Amino acid sequence: MSFASQDGRFRTTQWSLVAAARDEEDPQSRLALSELCESYWQPLYVFIRRRGHSAADAEDLTQGFFHQLLEKNYLSQADRDRGRFRTFLLAAVKHFLANQAAKSGAQRRGGGHALLSLDFALAESNYRAEPVETWTPEALYERQWALTLLSNVVARLEQKYEQSGKGELFRWLKPTLTGGTPSSPYNEVARQLETTTGAVKVAAHRLRDAYRRELCDAIADTLSGDDDVESERVLLLRALAGDS
Repeated sequence: MSFASQDGRFRTTQWSLVAAARDEEDPQSRLALSELCESYWQPLYVFIRRRGHSAADAEDLTQGFFHQLLEKNYLSQADRDRGRFRTFLLAAVKHFLANQAAKSGAQRRGGGHALLSLDFALAESNYRAEPVETWTPEALYERQWALTLLSNVVARLEQKYEQSGKGELFRWLKPTLTGGTPSSPYNEVARQLETTTGAVKVAAHRLRDAYRRELCDAIADTLSGDDDVESERVLLLRALAGDS
C-alpha cells in the first residue's frame, strides 16, 4: 500500500508521514520513512559533501543517518509545533556527524547500512554543478531541498497530463512553466499537435496555472496548519538564489 494517491500526490501531509514513520507499531512505518527519504536524501547528501566529506564517505554517512533515524527512532523528537521538518533534519544530521567524527574507519562511514537504493552518481553530479566554493553547507541544503521539491512538482504535473492523454502537450510546453518559451514557436507546436496557435497559447496559460497550484499544494504539505504558504514560497525562491 502506498501513501500516494492515484494522481501522484500524497493523501496526507508530510507531517502525517513523519507521524507514521516514527510509530514502530504502524505497518506503514517503513514505507513512510522511505517516502521521507526520497524527499530529503539529496539535500542531506549535498550538506554532508559540503562539510568536507568525500563522495564515498558522504554516501555511507547519508545511508547511516537514515538507518539511525529509523533504528533509534529520532523522528519521535520531531515536533511540527517547533518548526519545519527540514530544519529538524538538518539539526539531526549535524548531531549525527558530530557523533560519527568521534568514531573511526568503517564505523564513521555509517556501518555499511543501505536503507534505500539511491542514485548517488546523480547526486554527486548535481553537487559538482552547485556553487560549492561560495555557498555554506546550510545554504546548499536549503537550495537542494527547493530543487527537489520543484522537481517532484513537475513530475506530478507531468503524470497528471500523461494520465489525461496530454503527455505530448506537456513535453512541448514544459519550458513555459516558469515563464519561459516553449521548446519551439507556438505555431510550430500547434502544427505538431494538429491544433491552432491560439489553442496552444491557452494550453500554456492553463499549464502555468496548474503548476502554481501544484507548487502551492506541495509547499502546504510540508507545513503545519498555521504556517503561511506564500511566506514559504518566498523562502523557497530565496533558497534557490542562495539567500537563506
